[in-house]
Amino acid sequence: MAGYRDLLRTPGVGRIIAAQLTARFPNGMTSLAILLHVEQVTGSYGAAGIVLAAASVGQAVSGPVTSRWMGVWGIRRVLTLTTTVCAAAVLILALVPMGLPGYIVFGLLAGLSTPPVQSAVRTIYPKLVTSRQLTPLFSLDASLQEIIWIFAPVVITIVATQVGTVTGLLLIVVFLVGGGAWLIASPEVGRVRIPRSRRAFGRVLARPVVLLATITGFLLIGACAAIEAGVVATFGHGGLEAGLVLAIFSVGSLAGGLSFGHIPIGRWAMARRFAIVAVGITATIFSLSFWWLSASLFVAGIGIAPALAVMFAMTSASVKFSETAEAYGWISTGQLIGAAAGSAVAGFLIDGVGPVGAYWAGAIFATVGVIVATTCVRGFPDLRGRDVSPIPDTEPVTTIT
Repeated sequence: MAGYRDLLRTPGVGRIIAAQLTARFPNGMTSLAILLHVEQVTGSYGAAGIVLAAASVGQAVSGPVTSRWMGVWGIRRVLTLTTTVCAAAVLILALVPMGLPGYIVFGLLAGLSTPPVQSAVRTIYPKLVTSRQLTPLFSLDASLQEIIWIFAPVVITIVATQVGTVTGLLLIVVFLVGGGAWLIASPEVGRVRIPRSRRAFGRVLARPVVLLATITGFLLIGACAAIEAGVVATFGHGGLEAGLVLAIFSVGSLAGGLSFGHIPIGRWAMARRFAIVAVGITATIFSLSFWWLSASLFVAGIGIAPALAVMFAMTSASVKFSETAEAYGWISTGQLIGAAAGSAVAGFLIDGVGPVGAYWAGAIFATVGVIVATTCVRGFPDLRGRDVSPIPDTEPVTTIT
C-alpha cells in the first residue's frame, strides 16, 4: 500500500483517477436505469431489452471510432462532444414520452455517444508517471473501477425504485456532466496531445498483442456476465443475497488488484491470473448456497483486476502512442461483446436447465480464456524489467548529404 500512496502523491494522478471514476460511474447505472424506465413506461421487459440491446450495440460500435477521433481533434474536444450528446440523449429518454421506436433511437444514440473515458485516461497515464510506476497504476485503475460495480447498481436501483425511474436517469445525467466536466477541465487532459495515427482504421487489431487483449477481455467479461446472470437467477431480482454475492465478487477483484499490482508481468502472467478466475468460477457449480458462492466468487474475483491490468500494460508497451487510444477502444468493444454474449448464453441455459447453467457457462468462458492464454503464451510480451510506456511515434528527418 505504501507504493500506491507514493503513486497517488504523483502530481495529477489522484485527480485524474478520481475524475475518471466519477465520469465512468454512469457505466454501472445506465443499463439498469434504461431497463427499469422503459419497462415501466411500456409495461414490457421485451421492449426494454430491445432498447438496452440498441444502447449496447451503440457502445460496441463507437468505442474504437471515438477513441481514434481523439488523435484527430484532441481529447478535450471529443470528450466534450460525446458527453454533451450522451447527456442530451439520456435526458430525452427520461423526459420525453415516446413509442418504442423513439426509445430505440435515443438508446442507440446514448450508446454511440458514450464518452471514451477509459481510452482517454489509459492513454494519458504513461505521460503522468515513470515507466516503473505504470504497471502498478494500471493495476490500481483496474482495481478501483470495481467501486463502480459495487455501488452504482445499488444507487440506481434504490433511486429508480424508491423515487422514480425518471429521477434515476436524471441522476445519470448529473454524473455524466459533472464527472465529464471535471475530467475535461483537468490540466493533464489538456497537456496530452495524441498524434494522428497514420495507419488505416482497424489496422491496430493486426498487432497480435492487441488481438490477444481483445479476445481475452471478451472471454473474461463474458465469464463475469454469465456469473452475474446466474447469481440473479439463483436468488431472484429482489433478493438481498444476490447483491451481496456480486459485491463480494467485486471486492475480491479489488483485493486482487491491490495485492498483485506490484508483481512484474511475464509471459505467463495472463494464464496464471485467468486460472485463478477459472478455478473460482468452476467451484460455483458444486453448490449454489449463499456462503459457497460468496467464497468461490471471492476467489474468482482475485484474478479479475490483475488480468485486466495485464491487458492494459501489454497493450501500452506494444503499440505506438498514436495507436493506444484506438487499441483500448477495440479492447473495450471486445469486453462489451463478451458481456452481451455471456448474458445471452447464460439466459438460454437458465431457461433450459436452471441457474446452474449460467455457472457452467461462466466456467466454460473462463476455461477457454486459460487455454487461449496458455497456447498463445508466446504472443504475450515479457514486461519484466521493461518500459511499458507506448512506443514513441517517429517522424522522417531530412538530412543534408
